[in-house]
Amino acid sequence: MNYDVIIIGAGPGGIYASYELVKKDPSLKIGLFEEGTPLEKRHCPIDGKKIKSCIHCKSCSIMNGFGGAGAFSDGKYNITNDFGGTLYEYIGRDKALELMKYVDEINMANGGEGTKLYSTAGSSFKTLCMQNGLQLLDASVRHLGTDKNYVVLEHLYDQLKDKVDFHFNTPVRKIEAIKNGDAYTYRIHTDSETFDAPKCIVSVGRSGSKWMETVCDGLGIKTKSNRVDIGVRVELAAPIFEHITKELYEGKIVYRTKKFEDRVRTFCMNPHGIVVNENTNGIITVNGHSFEDPSKKTENTNFALLVAKHFSEPFHDSNGYGESIARLSNMLGGGVIVQRFGDLERGRRSTQKRLDESTVHPTLNATPGDLSLVLPKRILDGIIEMIYALDRIAPGTAGDDTLLYGVEVKFYNMEVELDKHLETCYPGLYMIGDGSGVTHSLSHASASGVFVADELVDGED
Repeated sequence: MNYDVIIIGAGPGGIYASYELVKKDPSLKIGLFEEGTPLEKRHCPIDGKKIKSCIHCKSCSIMNGFGGAGAFSDGKYNITNDFGGTLYEYIGRDKALELMKYVDEINMANGGEGTKLYSTAGSSFKTLCMQNGLQLLDASVRHLGTDKNYVVLEHLYDQLKDKVDFHFNTPVRKIEAIKNGDAYTYRIHTDSETFDAPKCIVSVGRSGSKWMETVCDGLGIKTKSNRVDIGVRVELAAPIFEHITKELYEGKIVYRTKKFEDRVRTFCMNPHGIVVNENTNGIITVNGHSFEDPSKKTENTNFALLVAKHFSEPFHDSNGYGESIARLSNMLGGGVIVQRFGDLERGRRSTQKRLDESTVHPTLNATPGDLSLVLPKRILDGIIEMIYALDRIAPGTAGDDTLLYGVEVKFYNMEVELDKHLETCYPGLYMIGDGSGVTHSLSHASASGVFVADELVDGED
């Protein structure tokens, strides 16, 4: 079967590429292939009662399906070039911001109206951070919440379902590049069929990292190792960070440790949110969600503390390093481990009794344990140092009952060698979103989808 454009992956990159292609050229025949299910069929079986931990579904509904891994995220769109990816290095800073704002407008027109756009510009909190050895990164942050984010995705799917051929539960096993003179036809192989198109957009997200490696190896596309972020998710009483979250919603705060000069950063702050499991390639890690609906808010706020690790020659497998640490956590705790900060500082494991007596009640059913048996000393020392630094601007952060969940790992796909059009060395084969290693966020991934759609249509004029 032939298409004008084949898109692999129905995450943010694939969705917004489809949206823009349909808008600019409704005559295009587009096939979108997704390993997971439609949005309404995405349900994680973990209910905290009958099923308390991951049962390793054939396709993880949290990570795969329409909306990608971002479907059940807290729906934060960070409009900035300071973090979230390096898209600006390919298309320019102004263009990157322009496209992120354009995506925000689409979201507002499709169910996101009424949500707040926060900004760090002119914030007095920025001065407070500087006075305490911390750096607050600049950004405008649109918070949709997990609930509103889902509504936006529903609206987008309704607009696309009759104009794009969606192939759900259809993992692509192989991409074949067939040369036709100066051009190429791209043939994708599923378990039962093959499909051809002169243009192919690959947007498989972080969960497709292993698959991307095989595709690039098979096609001889050059890549280079990216970093991996390793750390914990912190959960504490919401009032401790209320003065920050009310003004900024999410403060992206960076600290350089005194001992090793490593960069530790806050990530994915969820005021009055919940801590959740995440399954990446069969490895259980931790993440956080928050909601716009007041009835779903909790008494806790959570955020990640992550240490970025870059590796030099001869080591190439940064994701493998992160996976090995996550597997150790899974081995010791059967999944995610939780520990009180006071227990960590005293060199003892947390027990269920100590958690029950804690003033901070965990929102995730995790195994009480000892994170010092999991995290490398250098990383753990950096996290502890950062907690005390945050305690200076948010007193109570370093309290005994502050909870640490481990491990949280942010895997970054190896960086694919792309040109300024986000095109590979094969004409008409584009790689976008987090799967390309270029973007690390909802906003950047979505913007990369719009950009390539514009390039594909306008380039034909």
